[in-house]
Amino acid sequence: MSRSVFSIPLALGIALWPLGGQAQNPAEATPPDKLKLRPGFHAELLYSVPKETQGSWVAMAVDPKGRLIVSDQNGPLYRFPVPAPGEVLRPGDIERIALDIGHAQGLLHAFGALYVVVNSNERPKGLYRVRDTDGDDRYDKVELLREFTDRAGEHGPHSVLLGPDGKSLHVVCGNQTPLPDGALTRTPPFWGEDEVVPRIYGRGFMKGVLAPRGWIAKTDPEGKNWEVTATGFRNPYDAAFDRSGELFAYDADMEWDLNTPWYRPTRVNHVVSGADFGWRNGSHKWPDYYLDSFGAVINIGPGSPTGVTFGYGAKFPAKYQNALFISDWSYGKLHAVFLKPSGSTFVADREEFLAGQPLPLTDLLVHPGDGALYLAVGGRKVQSGVYRITYKGGDSTDPVVVSAESLESPARKLRRELESLHGQATARAIASAWPYLGHEDRGIRHAARVALEHQPFEQWKGLALTERDPGSRLAALVALARVAPSESGLIDGLLSALNSMDYTGLSPALRLDWLRAYELVLVRHGGGFPSQLSAPRREAAIAVLDPLYPAVSVQENMELTRLLANLGAPSLPGKGVELLESAPSQEEQLGYATNLRLARDGWTPRARKGFLEWLVRARTFRGGANLELFVTEIKNAVVAGMSAAEKAEYATLLERKPEGEGPQFTLAARNFVKLWAVSDFDDVIHVGLEGNRDFENGRKMFGAASCYACHRFNEEGGAVGPDLTSVAGKFSPMDLLESIIEPSKEISDQYGAMVFELRDGTQVAGRIGNLNGEVYQISTNMFDPGNLTAVPANQVKSVTPSPISMMPPGLISTLEKDDVLDLLAYLLSKGNRDDPMFH
Repeated sequence: MSRSVFSIPLALGIALWPLGGQAQNPAEATPPDKLKLRPGFHAELLYSVPKETQGSWVAMAVDPKGRLIVSDQNGPLYRFPVPAPGEVLRPGDIERIALDIGHAQGLLHAFGALYVVVNSNERPKGLYRVRDTDGDDRYDKVELLREFTDRAGEHGPHSVLLGPDGKSLHVVCGNQTPLPDGALTRTPPFWGEDEVVPRIYGRGFMKGVLAPRGWIAKTDPEGKNWEVTATGFRNPYDAAFDRSGELFAYDADMEWDLNTPWYRPTRVNHVVSGADFGWRNGSHKWPDYYLDSFGAVINIGPGSPTGVTFGYGAKFPAKYQNALFISDWSYGKLHAVFLKPSGSTFVADREEFLAGQPLPLTDLLVHPGDGALYLAVGGRKVQSGVYRITYKGGDSTDPVVVSAESLESPARKLRRELESLHGQATARAIASAWPYLGHEDRGIRHAARVALEHQPFEQWKGLALTERDPGSRLAALVALARVAPSESGLIDGLLSALNSMDYTGLSPALRLDWLRAYELVLVRHGGGFPSQLSAPRREAAIAVLDPLYPAVSVQENMELTRLLANLGAPSLPGKGVELLESAPSQEEQLGYATNLRLARDGWTPRARKGFLEWLVRARTFRGGANLELFVTEIKNAVVAGMSAAEKAEYATLLERKPEGEGPQFTLAARNFVKLWAVSDFDDVIHVGLEGNRDFENGRKMFGAASCYACHRFNEEGGAVGPDLTSVAGKFSPMDLLESIIEPSKEISDQYGAMVFELRDGTQVAGRIGNLNGEVYQISTNMFDPGNLTAVPANQVKSVTPSPISMMPPGLISTLEKDDVLDLLAYLLSKGNRDDPMFH
């Protein structure tokens, strides 16, 4: 049987309910028999929280006596003993902690006390310590160790972790919380937005909030001394240390940005020392490849990250003892992430470990007493509960034996040695870090650059401007552009050092580093936007950059469009509109248009007409709640740059409405070719995709067949369907072909749609994308993921799996046979990622 790759829902994330299954009583958490678990695992619902009296639980910890301590999001703390196997909790088992403390999103019992991270608008937000001072097993003292001043909202302080040294605490905060006053920082404190063009905001959530935001910091048990480990997160709710002391966080996406080039899926980050993970507001979020950022270990997709824990101590098979479990609140999923060392950092695979409908996961832990995994669900006043997951299968659950050698590779040891230089100026740092600035391992060169940035730039600026190795030079120039003040007089030296490099001789990755270095020089030393360079400098920069545009890869073209917009290059409209018209994906088109909106010189009638026609098509684009407003901001900026005569000339085009309702990614009409059947490819598919296929045409066909509307591939495309980047090596050409031509033949449990039958006899097809109180927000159109239908939970009569894939058939009916083969080859092209088009 083939494996379904493309069969997708209208939105992600809820488990398959048995046919005809009745919806549970809204006053109870989802029954265990409605949950989908990996084979061999067993779920028990220990307690359905009475919402009116005990609220909705969002944080959980275990105390020295093995009791669980939980917090209502909007109320007090509670504790209770873990019931014996097969038993459940009763309301009388739940003890309210009789202190004026609660509203916690982080709990930890350590150093003989309970640490509580409060995130509430009703009391000071911050890190608290709760103690039993007289030994009577009752907490009696509350201390506020550190108050966090931030905006009202849910992106505030979250979890608190015990450090791997057993002597420290680590606090995780979202992007509504400024850095702690007086904190030291391992991330070099040369804060900036570092974009060469103005952003667009959409709805303007947190408008005006600038970096640094979203951070993890280390403190002592008294909460007196603070040191920021890393910044640039959006809203990580939790993080966890592995056995070797490496830290991993599960960061949130901005769901309003779905289907834009700056959308970043929920993702697991390896939290290395000194990193800035690039959260910026609106369209200014940094892509993963920026040299001065660090990227993700694995992208997960849309969701709402909550609790995180490793499976250490669980009585599970070895695979799951070593897994990083990450919770998704909105889509009701618990993912198991399997980290694999890769040089000084990690790569990862993942699988869906548990799912339910609804299952708003908030926190989880492995209990040291019984080795079971305990889960809390709740939040935002939805029905709350506590579950226990145990393993009853036939595989061994013996504790994994870990050797000391396996915990630290030579590459990780070197990275950590370089990280020991962070946050301080020391005589040996420059000589120690410099040889590793151009290292092939990203983690090592990141650690070296950060160490360098903590040293006085006067001591190493000469080395940076004269370094001969391309990788080392670019890392040093990025560091120098960031740390040297604009009045340092280094602008000519920086530009000369970049302009003298042979761009075409650089690797694809180093080309992106060169472009990033150029951007940082312009924004930090060239006056920002529009460029304030002197006319000779500006003309010299355009003379260097313009011949490079357009380039081979999408990423290069995106950065060059930004740079040329900043400099006001007159060639930009003509070249940029040609790229805009040929780009196959909505995301790529929006990226070009966002920068082209700023061009004032060089508009020919052909370019102007082409851009305005694109604006008409862009009105058909679908995505998150910001998308329509982003397009409006682009149009308003373009119109503001037009003369009165141009506005009159193009008045009809400016007012034109799009034809049809579906996304229109290209102006070129495509004719019906054939309603393809799998058997039409019998002569080629069974012998593989032999011969030289056209990957560039395959990428275009990915757009022509509307694949980009729902799927991501190589960091492009939508996010409501499976990310197809990793299909190579996992699926055969036949698997892919069947999934495209016969999407309902086999529907993946992970992405199947559900039919919600309501008590009035009506039906809603889709999947829960959000919850609020007792209302399900159901996504019903995969091409319009931001459009949700509200369904009261108490009106749902039953929920059954849909036998019809939400991926429509016939998407490739306008493609020729060779086009289909090029599309398959493109998707299976992982072995060809050294080609520049993949960078």
